[in-house]
Amino acid sequence: MNTDTNTNYELLTKQLESLLSGERNLLTNLSQFVALVYNNLPELNWAGFYIKGAEEQLKLGPFQGQVACTTIAIGNGVCGTSANNKESVLVDDVDQFKGHIACDSRSRSELVCPVVLDGDLWGVFDLDSPQLARFDQHDQCGVEELIKVLIRSTDWNV
Repeated sequence: MNTDTNTNYELLTKQLESLLSGERNLLTNLSQFVALVYNNLPELNWAGFYIKGAEEQLKLGPFQGQVACTTIAIGNGVCGTSANNKESVLVDDVDQFKGHIACDSRSRSELVCPVVLDGDLWGVFDLDSPQLARFDQHDQCGVEELIKVLIRSTDWNV
């Protein structure tokens, strides 16, 4: 783990709980979630959601960073693998991940965590970094906890 990028996820979780308190709107909460994460985790060049759409595809949702791929097939790339398995995927070097989809050629490492509601995949939350091995188990567990806060703080029926 790089201590320069070590994040206090307990504090970030409390900030998210406060930020989402009293607001249950899906789009508002997704947008606030992304902004909070993007601006508080060091060494990111992209953070955002891909939402499960029709035909086993993920569609681009709220994000921060450079423009991104708009559609990813479930099962393809890091996001599609996470969605397919409903499990987080941590990649130290995206060039070593077979089938990696390069939306931004500056991205070197990636962490993707699924958003699962009552056992059903809703989408994934994707973090990219220009730094190799930027993410570790500490980040994975921290982001998974943030997603739990988002899930319980949001009305998912639109």
